[in-house]
Amino acid sequence: MYKHESPEQKKFLLKLRAKKRLIITLRLLLLVLIFASWEAVTRLNWLDPFIFSSPSRIFKTFVRIYKEGSLFTHVLTTLWETVVGFLMGTIFGILIAIVLWLSETCSKVLEPYLVVANALPKIALGPVFIVWMGAGPVAIITVAVTVSLIVTVLEVYTGFLETDSEKIRLVQSFGANRKQVLTKVVLPSSFPVMMNALKVNVGMSWVGVIVGEFLVSKAGLGYLIVYGGQVFQLDLVMTSVLILSILAAIMYFGVQLIGKWISAKY
Repeated sequence: MYKHESPEQKKFLLKLRAKKRLIITLRLLLLVLIFASWEAVTRLNWLDPFIFSSPSRIFKTFVRIYKEGSLFTHVLTTLWETVVGFLMGTIFGILIAIVLWLSETCSKVLEPYLVVANALPKIALGPVFIVWMGAGPVAIITVAVTVSLIVTVLEVYTGFLETDSEKIRLVQSFGANRKQVLTKVVLPSSFPVMMNALKVNVGMSWVGVIVGEFLVSKAGLGYLIVYGGQVFQLDLVMTSVLILSILAAIMYFGVQLIGKWISAKY
């Protein structure tokens, strides 16, 4: 706290921090309740533990694959493919949105194609990419990029168009050209939209990679899920899903923290 803060400000900040701590505590308690209830209903045989697994069985499976030495191979494979797909989808998506904003003709020409591409179930193209690029990480990353790219383009471009027109006219009155308007007004104003696009991209990238690994993969969490389902090792399936959820959450909150850091700095 700063020395110049009034008692009212200090009281407000203390209430705000207390509310944040309460929310975090309730989130953790809800998570504990979910896992405790899950364990209880399977131990009481209200749910079949073979079909629904249980936290204790998931923990034992986690320890087993860790001791086998294959855990980090599968986790790092999926994580690397997801991060690469996420970065490529985000970077190319923002660049395409910038090009569309800079060129009205280009945006009008491509608009119907973007709409159709967004409506197309892009996961259906997975087998096509595998035939084109072979059964490997390149095809899996391409599926992830395809799933996230169009969403990024449309969200960011829409954010560009919603920039306050008064601000744009103000800088134009001082002689700013279109590129200067983009860098000085549109991009800073659209930063929250771009951060939201990144958050959406986190989930989309994971979906694309896991689907790609479902189709063709010799390693990764998607491979473990498919393999576990084929041999009826549902504990392995649920363990992989839980690891996947934790990694996706870490990546999501990481993007959120980066966004807050950039906002505070600039």
